Amino acid sequence: MLPLSPATLENLVALGYHTMTPIQAASLPLALAGHDLIAQAKTGSGKTAAFALSLLSRLDGRYFAVQALVLCPTRELADQVATEIRRLARAEENLKILTLCGGSPIRPQLASLEHGAHVVVGTPGRVMDHLQRDSLRLDALRTLVLDEADRMLDMGFYGDIVTVAEQCPVERQTLLFSATYPDGIVRLSRQFLREPHQVKLLEQHAATKIRQRFYEVDEMARLQAVPRLLRHFRPVRTLAFCNTKVQCRDLVEVLRADGFVALALHGDLDQRERDQVLVQFANKSCSVLVATDVAARGLDIDGLEAVVNVDVTRDPEVHVHRIGRTGRVDEEGWALTLVGPRDAGNLQRIEDMQGGAATELRSLSELEPKGHGPLVPPMVTLQILGGRKEKIRPGDVLGALTGEAGFEASNVGKITVNDSATYVAVDRRIGERALQALMSGKVKGRTVRVRMLRADED
Repeated sequence: MLPLSPATLENLVALGYHTMTPIQAASLPLALAGHDLIAQAKTGSGKTAAFALSLLSRLDGRYFAVQALVLCPTRELADQVATEIRRLARAEENLKILTLCGGSPIRPQLASLEHGAHVVVGTPGRVMDHLQRDSLRLDALRTLVLDEADRMLDMGFYGDIVTVAEQCPVERQTLLFSATYPDGIVRLSRQFLREPHQVKLLEQHAATKIRQRFYEVDEMARLQAVPRLLRHFRPVRTLAFCNTKVQCRDLVEVLRADGFVALALHGDLDQRERDQVLVQFANKSCSVLVATDVAARGLDIDGLEAVVNVDVTRDPEVHVHRIGRTGRVDEEGWALTLVGPRDAGNLQRIEDMQGGAATELRSLSELEPKGHGPLVPPMVTLQILGGRKEKIRPGDVLGALTGEAGFEASNVGKITVNDSATYVAVDRRIGERALQALMSGKVKGRTVRVRMLRADED
């Protein structure tokens, strides 16, 4: 039995945490015992709960000061981590978890910090910005977490991490989580961790969980091959990787012309556009998300049925990271790679990393359409103008739809509350009626502005 409060253990059962994942079983007892930790684990392995439960166990809710700081490489990952900490902290009273990330206006963050917080989750640059402004103080910090530390180093945050860590109390616990173990991680651990315990789970995805297929393709027909794959395997959600932004845009056009609901994720999107794309994909309002590797950093989607490598990456480690986004935990997934004449060298590097076994190249001609009709996502997304600033909670939206509006709770999917907007997924069959019901009704006792996001429009 873990040394957690009865209320926390009861909350874990209510949230569906009945057994620990391998990374939780290996790291949580050490972290709860107060040790510094270096844990090698990939996104989707359950690591967030491991460090969240540890930092929550060390908090004093009566002392209103920042006692835990989690640094993440991207805003998306920070939002996911903050959401999970809030879920795990439901048994505790009056704990405030605050997100500090770039890409968001700094003035509301300054106002929130004036009222204090117990836990801060943020990106290194924005956290450092607040430290320089003296709007964030870390003198009461008990736990520092570096999440996906290798990715933060890849993005050039080493200096920022050092600056932040140097402003934390020496007597603190530091938990470092990383998918890989480059030299920068070694330097960080030597500089800031005290006699850390190491946990390494090198294999997070069993070979049987991810079913890889490689298909030979003519260069001029590469994009047109993607709809053929999708019609054969019929995944509910697919993450398709391209090597360039131009290729992303071109593939989205091909997919939409073929009747698919597809969105692109690349570096030219502003933060609002990026948020809306990710919300629609995560809540099953979009069938295909086409992304570059850089744009997909920090993206963690539960229950992703398929990954398509439209372009073969030059870096075999990137290939492993791409396909590892499907087949998580107890799920299975497809990893489908299109191989053209120019990809021989890249394919050889992937084969070498996978133990030198020759990769069987299959023919697209063996793929026949399955099922009936186009692949239509099961949900649509309604956007409510108003979010955390207006004190809107998921329960308020669910209540508005299932109360006076009269819809079944089973027709309502994921509800995401951001600072200034709320997104709710509803069954596609009731989309228009739900839109009208929210527009003519009230949420949290007041009229709100609502619109339907069209995943097939820019």
